Amino acid sequence: MGHTGRGMLRERLSESLKSAMKAKDARRSATVRLILAALKDRDIAARSSGKSEGLSEDEILNMMQTMIRQRRDSIEMYKKGRRDDLVEQEESEIRIIEEFLPKQMSEDEVSTASREVIEELGASSIKNMGQVMGELRSRYAGQMDFGKASQVVKGLLS
Repeated sequence: MGHTGRGMLRERLSESLKSAMKAKDARRSATVRLILAALKDRDIAARSSGKSEGLSEDEILNMMQTMIRQRRDSIEMYKKGRRDDLVEQEESEIRIIEEFLPKQMSEDEVSTASREVIEELGASSIKNMGQVMGELRSRYAGQMDFGKASQVVKGLLS
Protein backbone atom coordinates (compact mmCIF):
# COMPACT_ATOMS: atom_id res chain seq x y z
CA MET A 1 0.00 0.00 0.00
CA GLY A 2 1.24 3.50 -0.85
CA HIS A 3 1.88 6.23 1.69
CA THR A 4 -1.81 7.08 1.73
CA GLY A 5 -4.32 4.34 1.08
CA ARG A 6 -7.34 5.01 -1.06
CA GLY A 7 -9.83 7.06 0.87
CA MET A 8 -7.66 7.60 3.94
CA LEU A 9 -7.93 11.35 3.59
CA ARG A 10 -11.71 11.17 3.25
CA GLU A 11 -11.90 9.11 6.44
CA ARG A 12 -9.67 11.55 8.30
CA LEU A 13 -11.87 14.44 7.19
CA SER A 14 -15.07 12.68 8.28
CA GLU A 15 -13.57 11.68 11.64
CA SER A 16 -12.27 15.20 12.16
CA LEU A 17 -15.73 16.65 11.51
CA LYS A 18 -17.33 14.25 13.99
CA SER A 19 -14.82 15.06 16.73
CA ALA A 20 -15.04 18.83 16.07
CA MET A 21 -18.83 18.66 16.38
CA LYS A 22 -18.57 16.66 19.62
CA ALA A 23 -16.10 19.22 20.97
CA LYS A 24 -18.43 22.03 19.82
CA ASP A 25 -15.51 23.58 17.94
CA ALA A 26 -17.45 25.78 15.55
CA ARG A 27 -14.50 27.08 13.50
CA ARG A 28 -13.07 23.60 13.00
CA SER A 29 -16.48 22.11 12.12
CA ALA A 30 -17.14 24.89 9.62
CA THR A 31 -13.70 24.57 8.00
CA VAL A 32 -13.85 20.79 7.66
CA ARG A 33 -17.38 21.12 6.26
CA LEU A 34 -16.02 23.55 3.64
CA ILE A 35 -13.36 21.02 2.62
CA LEU A 36 -15.94 18.22 2.42
CA ALA A 37 -18.35 20.40 0.42
CA ALA A 38 -15.62 21.34 -2.08
CA LEU A 39 -14.66 17.68 -2.30
CA LYS A 40 -18.24 16.61 -2.92
CA ASP A 41 -18.62 19.18 -5.73
CA ARG A 42 -15.42 18.00 -7.38
CA ASP A 43 -16.32 14.33 -6.95
CA ILE A 44 -19.59 14.98 -8.77
CA ALA A 45 -17.72 16.77 -11.57
CA ALA A 46 -15.17 13.95 -11.77
CA ARG A 47 -17.89 11.28 -11.92
CA SER A 48 -19.74 13.11 -14.67
CA SER A 49 -16.53 13.03 -16.69
CA GLY A 50 -16.20 9.30 -16.20
CA LYS A 51 -14.09 8.92 -13.04
CA SER A 52 -16.43 6.67 -11.09
CA GLU A 53 -14.47 6.78 -7.82
CA GLY A 54 -14.25 10.60 -7.74
CA LEU A 55 -11.08 12.45 -6.85
CA SER A 56 -7.85 10.63 -6.05
CA GLU A 57 -5.94 11.35 -2.85
CA ASP A 58 -3.49 13.51 -4.83
CA GLU A 59 -6.31 15.53 -6.34
CA ILE A 60 -7.82 16.05 -2.90
CA LEU A 61 -4.43 17.29 -1.64
CA ASN A 62 -4.16 19.69 -4.59
CA MET A 63 -7.71 20.93 -3.93
CA MET A 64 -6.82 21.64 -0.29
CA GLN A 65 -3.72 23.51 -1.36
CA THR A 66 -5.86 25.64 -3.64
CA MET A 67 -8.11 26.37 -0.66
CA ILE A 68 -5.06 27.50 1.33
CA ARG A 69 -3.87 29.71 -1.55
CA GLN A 70 -7.33 31.34 -1.76
CA ARG A 71 -7.20 32.07 1.97
CA ARG A 72 -3.71 33.56 1.68
CA ASP A 73 -5.01 35.88 -1.07
CA SER A 74 -7.95 36.86 1.16
CA ILE A 75 -5.56 37.58 4.05
CA GLU A 76 -3.64 40.04 1.84
CA MET A 77 -6.89 41.87 1.04
CA TYR A 78 -8.11 41.85 4.64
CA LYS A 79 -4.78 43.18 5.87
CA LYS A 80 -5.06 46.10 3.46
CA GLY A 81 -8.60 46.69 4.73
CA ARG A 82 -7.40 46.39 8.34
CA ARG A 83 -9.91 43.61 9.01
CA ASP A 84 -7.87 41.79 11.66
CA ASP A 85 -10.88 39.72 12.71
CA LEU A 86 -11.13 38.27 9.20
CA VAL A 87 -7.36 37.80 8.93
CA GLU A 88 -7.52 35.75 12.14
CA GLN A 89 -10.37 33.62 10.77
CA GLU A 90 -8.59 32.88 7.48
CA GLU A 91 -5.34 32.07 9.31
CA SER A 92 -7.04 29.60 11.60
CA GLU A 93 -8.75 27.97 8.58
CA ILE A 94 -5.34 27.61 6.91
CA ARG A 95 -3.95 25.93 10.05
CA ILE A 96 -6.86 23.49 10.09
CA ILE A 97 -6.56 22.64 6.38
CA GLU A 98 -2.79 22.21 6.70
CA GLU A 99 -3.28 19.51 9.33
CA PHE A 100 -4.53 17.23 6.56
CA LEU A 101 -1.60 17.90 4.24
CA PRO A 102 1.78 16.19 4.30
CA LYS A 103 4.74 18.24 5.54
CA GLN A 104 5.23 21.18 3.18
CA MET A 105 8.45 21.47 1.19
CA SER A 106 10.73 24.43 1.81
CA GLU A 107 11.67 26.78 -1.03
CA ASP A 108 15.06 25.07 -1.29
CA GLU A 109 13.39 21.67 -1.58
CA VAL A 110 11.05 23.03 -4.26
CA SER A 111 14.05 24.37 -6.23
CA THR A 112 15.94 21.09 -5.93
CA ALA A 113 12.92 19.02 -6.97
CA SER A 114 12.28 21.34 -9.92
CA ARG A 115 15.89 21.04 -11.11
CA GLU A 116 15.77 17.24 -10.82
CA VAL A 117 12.57 16.96 -12.85
CA ILE A 118 13.86 19.38 -15.51
CA GLU A 119 17.03 17.31 -15.81
CA GLU A 120 15.20 13.97 -15.92
CA LEU A 121 12.79 15.16 -18.58
CA GLY A 122 15.55 16.88 -20.52
CA ALA A 123 13.43 20.03 -20.50
CA SER A 124 15.25 22.87 -22.17
CA SER A 125 12.81 25.69 -22.79
CA ILE A 126 9.66 27.36 -21.54
CA LYS A 127 7.76 25.13 -24.01
CA ASN A 128 8.43 22.25 -21.60
CA MET A 129 6.89 24.09 -18.66
CA GLY A 130 3.56 22.18 -18.72
CA GLN A 131 5.33 18.85 -18.82
CA VAL A 132 7.61 19.76 -15.89
CA MET A 133 4.72 21.11 -13.80
CA GLY A 134 2.64 18.00 -14.53
CA GLU A 135 5.45 15.78 -13.30
CA LEU A 136 5.95 17.91 -10.15
CA ARG A 137 2.20 17.75 -9.47
CA SER A 138 2.12 13.99 -9.73
CA ARG A 139 5.19 13.49 -7.53
CA TYR A 140 4.63 16.12 -4.88
CA ALA A 141 0.86 16.53 -4.60
CA GLY A 142 -0.03 18.27 -1.39
CA GLN A 143 3.59 18.92 -0.45
CA MET A 144 4.50 21.93 -2.53
CA ASP A 145 2.98 25.26 -3.40
CA PHE A 146 2.62 24.90 -7.17
CA GLY A 147 2.20 28.65 -7.63
CA LYS A 148 5.71 29.15 -6.24
CA ALA A 149 6.99 26.08 -8.07
CA SER A 150 5.83 27.41 -11.43
CA GLN A 151 7.80 30.63 -10.83
CA VAL A 152 10.88 28.55 -9.99
CA VAL A 153 10.44 26.36 -13.07
CA LYS A 154 9.83 29.39 -15.29
CA GLY A 155 13.06 30.93 -13.94
CA LEU A 156 15.03 27.75 -14.57
CA LEU A 157 13.71 27.29 -18.11
CA SER A 158 13.97 30.91 -19.24
